[in-house]
Parts: sequence; C-alpha cells; structure tokens
Amino acid sequence: MTHHVILGAGPAGVIAAETIRKHAPADRITLVGDEPEPPYSRMAIPYLLIGHIDEAGTHLRKTADHYDRLRIERVQGQATAVDALARAVRLGDGRTLTYDRLLIATGSRPARPPIPGIDLPGVHHCWTLADARAIMERAKPGARVLQLGAGFIGCIIMEALQQRGVTLTIVEMGDRMVPRMMGPAAGGMIRDWCEAKGVAVHTGTRLEAIEPGAPLNVRLSSGHAVAADLVIIAAGVKPAIGFLENSGIRCLQGVLTDEHMQTNVPGVYAAGDCAEAFDKVSGTTIVSAIQPNAADQARVAALNMVGQRAELRGVTQINVLDTLGLISTSFGNWQGVPGGDRVERVDAEHHKVLSLCFDGDVMVGCNSVGWTDHVGALRGLVEGKVRLGEWKQALMQDPTQFMAAYLATAQAQSRWGGAADTRRR
Repeated sequence: MTHHVILGAGPAGVIAAETIRKHAPADRITLVGDEPEPPYSRMAIPYLLIGHIDEAGTHLRKTADHYDRLRIERVQGQATAVDALARAVRLGDGRTLTYDRLLIATGSRPARPPIPGIDLPGVHHCWTLADARAIMERAKPGARVLQLGAGFIGCIIMEALQQRGVTLTIVEMGDRMVPRMMGPAAGGMIRDWCEAKGVAVHTGTRLEAIEPGAPLNVRLSSGHAVAADLVIIAAGVKPAIGFLENSGIRCLQGVLTDEHMQTNVPGVYAAGDCAEAFDKVSGTTIVSAIQPNAADQARVAALNMVGQRAELRGVTQINVLDTLGLISTSFGNWQGVPGGDRVERVDAEHHKVLSLCFDGDVMVGCNSVGWTDHVGALRGLVEGKVRLGEWKQALMQDPTQFMAAYLATAQAQSRWGGAADTRRR
C-alpha cells in the first residue's frame, strides 16, 4: 500500500488528496496542516471580514466528515525538515512521517519586514483565521487602520476594511499601487480611484517604526506620523520552503518542478504557491500564486503520484482585481520584452487604462483598468501566442480594437491550425 504524505492543507493539498483517493482507493493518504482549523481558503478571509460569510464559510469542504469518509488522515503539525534519502518528514513536535510519495503544497508565508514595533499588540498580518479574528476585534466602524502594502492581496484586504467602515490609510513602498501587476499609468489610476473613495494613499513610502500607545504611532519615511488603532502588514508573500534547506530538493524562488510537477528527487512533487513551474508564455519558470494554478498543479501532481502520467499545460499568468469597484486585469508579460513594442491608451475622465505589449506581431502581455467587456479576448491573444499580422499595427494605432483583432486572427488561427489569415481586418 503506497503512502502519500501531503504537506499543506490548503486548496492544492486538499485537491491532491481527493484526486489520489479517486484513482487509488487502497492507498494511504496523510494530509499535514499547521493550523488547528479545518482546511480553509485564505481567499475567503476578506469575505469573512466584510461579514458575507461566517468562519464555516471559509472551509474548503462543508461537511464535517468529508475527510474521514475519504479516509484522508489529517495531522496537525509543521514540517521542519525533509530527508529525501530516508523518505521521511520531520515535524516541529519531533514526530517523523515516512512516505512513498511526497507532495509539497505548503503555500506561502506573509513577508515580515524589519520594522521596529512590528510585534506590538494591534499589529497583524491578514493571513490566517486567527489573524482575521484579531482584525475584526479592532476594525470597528470609525477605527483608524493603517495598512502596509498595496499589492494584489493588499488591495483585496483594503476592500474588506473599507466596507467595515474604518478610516483607512494605505502605505506602499513602490512608486504606485499594485506595482507587481500594473504599470505606472494603471497603478496611478487605481490610486486616484482609491483616494476619491476616501482612502489616504502614500506611495513611495516606508514604515520607519511603530511606536506603542493607544493609539499606535506609526512613523513614515516621508516624515509624517499616523495614529492607528490597528496596523495590518500586507507586504507580500514568499513561498514557504525554508524547511527544505539541505534536503537535496532543488529550489529557486519556489520548489522547481518539471511538467509532471515532480521535483529533481523522484517521488517528491510540489504544487500551489510554493511550486515553481514552467510558463510557456514567458518561457521561464515562475511562481504564480493564484488558486486556479494551484488546482491544476495539484491534479497533475496527484495523477503522477498514483502512476497516471499527466502534464501541466502551462502556468496561467492572470490577475483580475476589483479595487473598491474598479476592475483591473494583468495578463502575461505585462512589462513587455526587450526590443518589443508597447502601446498605451489612458482615459482619465472615465478611469480607464489599456496597455498592450508585443514581441514582433505577438501580444505577450497587457494591463487594463476600467475595462470589463471582452477582457477574455486579451487573455486569449496572450496565452494563444496569436500572430496578429496587419492587426498588430492596427492595435498600435488604437489598442481598444483588441476584440476585433481577436475575432479576425485567433479564430482564423484555430480554424486553420497555423498562422492566422491576416489579409482582412
């Protein structure tokens, strides 16, 4: 009987366990999570903060006996080391789990910047259910809340906080909001929108120190000081892979995998936010910490763990963000490629930005702010590596014609199974 040990009880770990059970009814499955809660979705925490769901609503599976019925053994513990030669995992409490197949699905951990006072009461990350409980205790209507970080996750947290009726200040070290997803014009448009909604935004600013008191006194690099009843640290995340040091399992930014989600060590796989997989659009390995990727990678890993050959089709580089009602998207290599062309259209009056990047006549990435119609066509052009032909120049003149370009080129490319017929526009 093969023993599968899965490190991480988030979406990747749970989907992998269920997939293994479906295809290997007799195998033993151990799911290791480092929190006392039932497996839950971190992406549901903002909805908990808003009050749209209760804690049970964050749980990945809603029936209490789900894991027992599938004979998935749940273990609470944190992996501290992996001995690949002995096929063993050591947990923080001294226990050792041996395995035949191992899946590393430990996800990410919030970044912890070296700020004096970061350990004071009233300073929290927004990452766990325990964090959410502490935040809800302090984030009452009218409370003064300062949040460090205006990246993708930070903006989702900001949305939840604003709906709780707090007075909100956002501090972002980058020169714009969502700097790892948006270019300057798009990030600036999102900032303007947030400020119009009553959020104070400081970009290009660091937290120098958090000083004790009631309220807390937060000193900024700009020389300003902000009084806060609650400080939230949302300064990004990093793959939770520190326990793999000296294991022999190759890691760069995340755990390196092949197209089967297997690492350099036979029988050891990785999936989700901690995995670094090959992206066909960019031609490089990337960590893409979004739940659709975690689900795809988990299924591929699980099938290979039970001996069914499966391959990852690629890593999807997509981000769709709702910031206080303003929709923004990022697909592919939105920063462009060396020597490639770029076109940008800004409509400040209507809070819209559209930015397209090309490598030759192929769109390799794009940003949009304020566009909700047909944005799937942008994704299709990028992920399909569609040759635009004459349509490339048309888009350089008017990037808003992307839907017409998609219909004229992507469909033709699909129909003929090769380069698109671009003679007509």
